Amino acid sequence: MGEIKRLRSEIDAIDEEILKLLNKRSDVVLEVADRKRDKNAKFYSPEREQQIIERLTALNKGHFPNEAIKAIYREILSASLSLEEPLKVSYFGPVATFTHLAALRHFGSFAEFMPMDSIKGVFEAVDSGKAEFGVVPIENSTEGVISYTLDMFMDFDLKITAEIMLEVSQNLLSKSGDKGRIRKIYSHPPATSQCRRWLETNMTGIPVIEATSTAKAAELASHEDNAAAIASELAAKVYNLNFVESGIEDSKHNVTRFLVIAKESYKKTGRDKTSIMFSIKDRPGALYDILTPFKKAKINLTKIESRPSRRKAWEYIFFVDMEGHIEDKKVSKAIEVMKEGCLYLKVLGSYPYGGQ
Repeated sequence: MGEIKRLRSEIDAIDEEILKLLNKRSDVVLEVADRKRDKNAKFYSPEREQQIIERLTALNKGHFPNEAIKAIYREILSASLSLEEPLKVSYFGPVATFTHLAALRHFGSFAEFMPMDSIKGVFEAVDSGKAEFGVVPIENSTEGVISYTLDMFMDFDLKITAEIMLEVSQNLLSKSGDKGRIRKIYSHPPATSQCRRWLETNMTGIPVIEATSTAKAAELASHEDNAAAIASELAAKVYNLNFVESGIEDSKHNVTRFLVIAKESYKKTGRDKTSIMFSIKDRPGALYDILTPFKKAKINLTKIESRPSRRKAWEYIFFVDMEGHIEDKKVSKAIEVMKEGCLYLKVLGSYPYGGQ
């Protein structure tokens, strides 16, 4: 016991030193804020934040896991920024949805979060300046693309500044945590689809009632003794629910991709992707021809999606993700060449590949 006491005292001394260094860091942050204020410069620099995290994870040679370092520094950077000027971030709400969780993961808990009741509401908040950034879902590895988000890029002149890849784990939650007491389950349709096999095997005969979000499902279940909800771990905390079963999604590689939107793009990081949208004349071979410049430039296209244009029958808008930044010469040149054959083309933004 004496050796354990000595080691705990050593840990306490280290923690005190960490605390001193964090406050010393905050003093420097405030000095930087004063300089930025004098120059009327922007407080938030996502490129700088990414450089800090990448540098520290590269330097890490000890036992402490890199994922934990990323999470810790996300909070340190978020708290530091709040000393200068808190970011206003809108997201597709309500509180405790997976979009909220993605926003927290990207911006840290010290941002000023603004839940919106629709994806359009997120775009409107950023477009009007009510929020500096917005977070919206774009696709799920199981359920595919969220078409409505793509449609919004046709209506708003906003840029993609980052993407967030979030592993989505669904949980069955209830007030009691007792599976035998459940007589109905509230769930958002995409969550129901992601857990269909588990529900058929484990909850036979129990009706699943549609909710507008996983968070709403959790809220409804929190008011009823015999109801459960399919929702996130965050929803369990927010609505004071117990776990009946965790990780009930059918695919254990269930990942949702979210986009961060803003009015401006950011500089290249060296590990970027670019998203564009365009429409072309309806003729044989048109899509092949329009994409040929990317093949010639050896640019890898990571995604192609099409949507009806909503402006003219049988006219389609194509959405393409590619490796590289718009500032890369071969990317900008290929887009310029393809523009000649397009009825319409819009660069949606360049941003770090895969998020932080």
